[in-house]
Amino acid sequence: MTQALTKPITFNEFIAWYPENTGQRYELHDGEIVEKPKPTGKDSKIAGFISGKLFIEIERLQLPYFIPKECVIKPAQESGYEPDVIILDGQKVDRVEPRWERESIITLGTSIPLVVEIVSTNWEDDYARKLEDYELLGIQEYWIADYLALGGRKFIGNPKQPTFSVYSLFDGEYQVSQFRGDDRIISPTFPELSLTARQIFQAGELKSASE
Repeated sequence: MTQALTKPITFNEFIAWYPENTGQRYELHDGEIVEKPKPTGKDSKIAGFISGKLFIEIERLQLPYFIPKECVIKPAQESGYEPDVIILDGQKVDRVEPRWERESIITLGTSIPLVVEIVSTNWEDDYARKLEDYELLGIQEYWIADYLALGGRKFIGNPKQPTFSVYSLFDGEYQVSQFRGDDRIISPTFPELSLTARQIFQAGELKSASE
């Protein structure tokens, strides 16, 4: 839902406006404040599952990465995104991100090894707007977890089916690899990751007490 505004606002005005201690998340899309759809339980479980698996891999490989609880990405234009999962390079953040310590804002793609979006009703944002902006910002890897197959056919094929897309940056442009079912996810950032598309999508399913 877009908030009622009489004129576009700047990124700095958006940050100053952003309400504290709210359960709702907001983003700035070309000067307009947009209320993000509240994540479903399955969205949250999948995001948590991915975060947990990546944290284990970061610890195992002793990488200088961390997963923040909250983070706003600022692309070049007057936009600001709050991804479902983001991996940050701690060494680069400390050195080149002046707004991180005070405002949890990231402005350089080189500080972000990986960003993840879980597709919901606003699937066009994930496959078009954010993909283009993440590419322009120079984020090395972008995952889209589309467990409900909501994306358009030009993005996930026909017939549509649950699809996990990995966009990797080569010569400034994203190249996509897609995974379904028992396909093992191939990640340039985490090449030894042992995880299938099915495992990720099934992570959102409720388990009975006997399981």
